[in-house]
Amino acid sequence: MDLTFSAEERAFEQEVRDFIAGSLTPEMKRATALTPSVFSDPDIGMAWQRALHKKGWGAPGWPVEHGGPDWTPAQRWIFEAECARAGVPNVNVMGVKMVGPVIIGFGSPEQQNFYLPRILSGEDYWCQGYSEPGSGSDLASLKTRAVRDGDDYIINGTKIWTTHAHHANRMFALVRTNDGERQQDGISFILIDMKTPGITTRPILTIGGDHEVNQVFFDDVRVPVANRVGEEGKGWTYGKYLLEFERGSGIASAKLREALKTITDLADSEVTGRAIEDPDIAIRMSEVEVDIDALEMTELRVLSALQTGQNPGAVSSLIKLRVSEIRQAVTRLGVDVIGQDGLAVEPARPFYRLNHEPAIPEELLPVVPEYLNGRAYTIFGGSSEIQRDIIAKMVLGL
Repeated sequence: MDLTFSAEERAFEQEVRDFIAGSLTPEMKRATALTPSVFSDPDIGMAWQRALHKKGWGAPGWPVEHGGPDWTPAQRWIFEAECARAGVPNVNVMGVKMVGPVIIGFGSPEQQNFYLPRILSGEDYWCQGYSEPGSGSDLASLKTRAVRDGDDYIINGTKIWTTHAHHANRMFALVRTNDGERQQDGISFILIDMKTPGITTRPILTIGGDHEVNQVFFDDVRVPVANRVGEEGKGWTYGKYLLEFERGSGIASAKLREALKTITDLADSEVTGRAIEDPDIAIRMSEVEVDIDALEMTELRVLSALQTGQNPGAVSSLIKLRVSEIRQAVTRLGVDVIGQDGLAVEPARPFYRLNHEPAIPEELLPVVPEYLNGRAYTIFGGSSEIQRDIIAKMVLGL
């Protein structure tokens, strides 16, 4: 496979750069720099989604008939890499990269016609309802139950670690509609309006001090049966499909390489006392670069599979595992480069010098929170242990 860009692809690369330069506002740049999370501030992220939608680039992984841009794998790679370099806000990951492909693959024509345009335009902001207290990696043991009552389901139970539920107006959730011989039998995939009476949320602060996740409670919540995606009791299949697309549809290597470049630049500056002169730091940077390069090749392989309509399958677990590990390595480097100042760096409460100037430059403020959140990345979306188990079973046949 020739990975050299053609003249047409180079022209597309310039088009992407020009679009980003003309559409990325100073507010977007600052918000993204200070909160380099998977999930940007919803207002900032959805403003960027609307700009992409206006350009026709709102959902790179979707088929043309549902609003996708009909890109080649190389074009999608270029787009993702340029977005990473520019530090664009993260769009509604839950909508574009998770529930959207499930609705495209398994939803009814009515669901596709209603929900997909709203995801593209940024009108709907989605959250997920998967994990429950005592049911995270062992997702099939979930207990939130939906009981049929005429044309509705009545839902009772609770979900946890629900990202941005306090902002979202819609949720996709796995609920138990009946009991089967296996735990995963009887689980259904439901689309829920978050404004429905009986839904309440409770904030959870994560290890980095952020409020991104919540616990969501359902107390006799009525949801139309028409909101069920696909067949009743087949939700486990749709849920696995969603997770594989989530883990395999992103281009993380470009963002990780930009993060490494940021740390390298800091290490090569007087701000950090030229930490790059420490041989151990330089060697660790080269090791991370090797890992990112290998990840990049795997992502290209997945992009090729997605372009031909194939599900990434177990390779998505490999990518999720490696991204989590490389992210930790990069953020550890960042903390080591900062040195003792890293003990006191907090986005909300930076310490100051005697002249009331910040003691730490603004660009260093996200490093420690990102280091703490790096550990969370090895847990959410399926822990690293679960990814290794999937690889052992599906790849090695163990």
